[in-house]
Amino acid sequence: MKNHPSVALLVSTYNWPEALDLVLGSVLKQSVLPTEVIIADDGSKEDTRSLINDYKKIFPLPLHHIWHEDNGFTKTIILNKAIAKITSDYIIQIDGDIILHQHFVKDHLNACRDEMFLYGTRVTITKEKSVQLMAKKKANLNILSGGLKKRMRMLYLPFVYKNRKPDEAISTKLRGANMSYWRKDAIEINGYNEDFLGWGFEDYDFGQRLTFLGVMPKRLKFAGICFHIYHKKAVLENPDKGNEIQNKTIEGRVKRCENGIDKYLKDK
Repeated sequence: MKNHPSVALLVSTYNWPEALDLVLGSVLKQSVLPTEVIIADDGSKEDTRSLINDYKKIFPLPLHHIWHEDNGFTKTIILNKAIAKITSDYIIQIDGDIILHQHFVKDHLNACRDEMFLYGTRVTITKEKSVQLMAKKKANLNILSGGLKKRMRMLYLPFVYKNRKPDEAISTKLRGANMSYWRKDAIEINGYNEDFLGWGFEDYDFGQRLTFLGVMPKRLKFAGICFHIYHKKAVLENPDKGNEIQNKTIEGRVKRCENGIDKYLKDK
């Protein structure tokens, strides 16, 4: 059996404890548990803190809640603060609306390699099914379950892509909702670029700078399966500024952003 590195499951959340409840419940069902779970909370109210505190009582591993005051969508900032606190060597990153397949953590760990990062896709849960799951506070999903879209993404064939080489370039399908990378690589590119304020661009930029560092992407298929709880589709915020920053990153092959994680590392 492969010797796995220490691994943190990094979960971003904002004011949706009903979804986070299902996420944390799926963590407890993992065939391989992470070393630690870090919740990056972009300013949620007390009900989210209360939920996390309840889970801390039953979690068989460290569960950390990194929170800052609500100042609009500042996900890049809270992610950097959370990554700075992580002690594990490897990071698996998801959003607080992602229910994990039982082998999700194991699949990321089995596929991780030096000078490479991973990203996967999501099975979509319909609005009606999402409401039902949150009401029941349980999510036992399989390929025959009703209320699923993009169902083919649930095919579990982990050996099919086991020896596939990394991709030559980053894909526009990359999302931080299902991504993993070495903490040292995230530190070297200075984490997330905090010049991005508002939803959009931040995950792609993060992955793009990793590739310029020489850390190549590999898309997980038929493994690393997860389920996306329905919510209204987000709209790009500050698209002009976002495109401007992104173009500078690509044209300059920028590896390290200026406004990033280093300010929090000084406090460790």
